[in-house]
Amino acid sequence: MTAAIASTPAGADLRRAAGEVAGAAERAEERLASLQSPGSRSAEQRAVAAAVHDEVRARRTTFMEAHAAEVYDALTDGRTRAVRLAELVEAAADAFPGLVPGAGRLAAERGRAQADKEGLEIDQGIFLRAVLRSATAGPHLLESMLRPTSRALRLLPEFTRTGVLETESVRLERRDGVARLTMCRDDCLNAEDERQVDDMETAVDLALLDPGVRVGLLRGGKMSHPRHRGRRVFSAGINLKSLHAGEISLVGFLLRRELGYISKLVRGVLTEDTGRWHSPAIEKPWTAAVDTFAIGGGAQLLLVFDQVLAASDSYLSLPAAREGIIPGAGNFRLGGATGPRIARQIILQGRRIWATEPEARLLVDEVVEPDRFDDAIEAAVRRLDGEAVVANRRMLNLAEEPPEEFRRYMAEFALQQSLRLYGEDVLDKVGRFGARRS
Repeated sequence: MTAAIASTPAGADLRRAAGEVAGAAERAEERLASLQSPGSRSAEQRAVAAAVHDEVRARRTTFMEAHAAEVYDALTDGRTRAVRLAELVEAAADAFPGLVPGAGRLAAERGRAQADKEGLEIDQGIFLRAVLRSATAGPHLLESMLRPTSRALRLLPEFTRTGVLETESVRLERRDGVARLTMCRDDCLNAEDERQVDDMETAVDLALLDPGVRVGLLRGGKMSHPRHRGRRVFSAGINLKSLHAGEISLVGFLLRRELGYISKLVRGVLTEDTGRWHSPAIEKPWTAAVDTFAIGGGAQLLLVFDQVLAASDSYLSLPAAREGIIPGAGNFRLGGATGPRIARQIILQGRRIWATEPEARLLVDEVVEPDRFDDAIEAAVRRLDGEAVVANRRMLNLAEEPPEEFRRYMAEFALQQSLRLYGEDVLDKVGRFGARRS
């Protein structure tokens, strides 16, 4: 906590309230420690644990509703520093004991299967919902997440020189002014995990920062997976193997993905260049090309692109409700594209939309036969290579997705998605998935 806050009456009130939360959290941890580990608890012990968590989480919620802006100011030196999500929750654990789990407890949880976790990320969800709901802290955090990552800044000189980046999940190549991002997790049908989120954000940052790039293109690469060997695939959505293993985190995947590279596709990357007074964000138009399928997170991605092409034998689906989770900002964006009825059919009922269906034209700009797909993609990319495109897409995005509306949605998403990660139905599904793989 900063000295400036500690020296004010409001600071004294904050310290007193934080101390009460810390005491309640310590007592809760002692009670939980007397129980079996989460995966081994009896029904009676699970009920006791739920009651313990409910009591202390109610205290955390009340504290953050009253003090979110003060807490955030303390962690960011009065909003003078751009702090990313992971750094923010880590700093909160140090400065306000008991408010969010510390690094040691999270590391211990990380090594457990999803069903064997205590659900500590729910406390991060409580914290981040309050931060994002704050009229001062929320916008500052969203802007901080639009800054280029340190990894991208480190790689930028080499990329501007060579025009090529190879990562585990993504290949980025600049050719003829086009940043060509190819998702290349060929073994898992481009199913997303934290590695891919990091690689995608790095690639998007580089494409936006490189002055030689005018337009971006995203496409899936050819697969080695037995079911689709040799075929291009856009994305199979969230990596269920990683989810079962407890390797899909709220902060490192679910929130970073939405507030990081996907937001940058919409709003651009923020820089410190004072010469960009007319627009501090560097924005560029983007095209997506769908081969075979775009499932789950892959379908979510399509909703932020300026144009989408699909091969005629491909389909889109967003089965998050059946998987038990919330499809990112898909609920926020999909209805605007399809209308509320079809959006509910897709999200709540798992409806699959084939590229050749009339309803697909609400989500796809052009449907092309596979043997003509490459040529159609090149023609589509050239259509977005115009001087007025960036200004017009900026105004379209401002009208269709006002930042304040997005912030309010993401605030509630932070909590609801954290709860869904530990819902009994989700744990049952990922447990059965793990058993099938075994």
